[in-house]
Amino acid sequence: MEIARKFKNMFSTVPMLGWLLGIFTAVLIEYYWGYDYISYYLGLPKIPVLFGALIVLKDPMMIPGVIGYDLIVYVIPILLIAKASIFFTNPIAAILEKTPLWMSAIIHLIFFYGVLHLWAGINDYRVLVVKLTLISIILTISINVINGYQGEFSCSHPGFMAIGAYISSIITLYFFVNDKTFGAAVLSQGLGPWLFPFALILGGIGASLASLLVAIPSFRTRGDYLAIISLAFMFIIKSAIENLNVIGGARGMGGQPDYAPLPIIFIWTMLCIWVVHNFVTSIMGKALNAVRDDEAASESMTVKTRKTKMTAFMFGAFWAGIAGGLFAHVLAYINPGMFSINRLAEILAMVYFGGLNSIIGSIVGAVSINVLGEALRPLELFKWIIIPLILILVMIFRPYGLISFKEINAKRLLRAKHKREQGA
Repeated sequence: MEIARKFKNMFSTVPMLGWLLGIFTAVLIEYYWGYDYISYYLGLPKIPVLFGALIVLKDPMMIPGVIGYDLIVYVIPILLIAKASIFFTNPIAAILEKTPLWMSAIIHLIFFYGVLHLWAGINDYRVLVVKLTLISIILTISINVINGYQGEFSCSHPGFMAIGAYISSIITLYFFVNDKTFGAAVLSQGLGPWLFPFALILGGIGASLASLLVAIPSFRTRGDYLAIISLAFMFIIKSAIENLNVIGGARGMGGQPDYAPLPIIFIWTMLCIWVVHNFVTSIMGKALNAVRDDEAASESMTVKTRKTKMTAFMFGAFWAGIAGGLFAHVLAYINPGMFSINRLAEILAMVYFGGLNSIIGSIVGAVSINVLGEALRPLELFKWIIIPLILILVMIFRPYGLISFKEINAKRLLRAKHKREQGA
């Protein structure tokens, strides 16, 4: 504990810009020297994709080389540059503090995206992992509105995701693609990327309206009825899609155009974080928390509890539909099996691992479970033993997740760090 405290104090004066600069330096080192020099001389067959986990699990003899690679490429450069750069990153952060918060946030996000884009661009697998992780962040945040802030237990998110995926896919295939099912494109293919956001929004609206089929009967009751009805809803949606041959049935639907590159998904993810943060910190969000804590007391204080719960439920379903549309256009193929009980287990694992009632927790949970799942891929079935065991341990020692009941404080996160904050 003493070592951890000294380490924290040592780097307590590093602002967010310093950490981003350190990560950027590490990515540049990997980009230019990772393959031809560092991995070659350490005896690694290629650049480690997920920090070497895939290589190590396939060949444990590579453990020393992978540890050396991570130290040389990531750990040492990030720490050194972050600490050494405080003499100019802190003044820059102080200047940005004087600008509007939204401007400072956008500058940091642009820098962060540049680093992420460069890191992912080293190979196609990283791009896919980053895309799916960002989509998982949207899913986790959206279900946290219902299961965390609202205090209910919903199992219908895979169904909402499926509705958004199929509606947006039908729109893009019908209007912008020469498809064997829908025929020749109705509009010019060049308009597709520009009108794609409207297809996503319509998918989200479709999921939001479908959520009324769950919300109307569920919120007339108490207890665990929402979980039962929402689980039934998920299976109904899956079965209905399987029996609709016009949209591919059990075979699925493919050929979706590539309208979801990394920048587009990143923008939608940041938009989701911003919108949901504003929602849960608004009067409606405060009312939602009050309903969660004591519905009867909220009702007596003139809070319209049923309207509040239905609004939050539809809001969460909308973003699940958006995530489904992005998911369909990343993989360029969807089938009903992608939105089954396995998808529900992943979504619930992410939200309860990261933390309830916290956007930061949702981000941590989505990134952790996605990266861990990919890293454990060589173990095949064993990964579905390891991940649940980790989740069980978290539930025992941290019942509400790793980071729960904690909101994003952008001003504090992006500010300059000075010596007076070392003990903080």
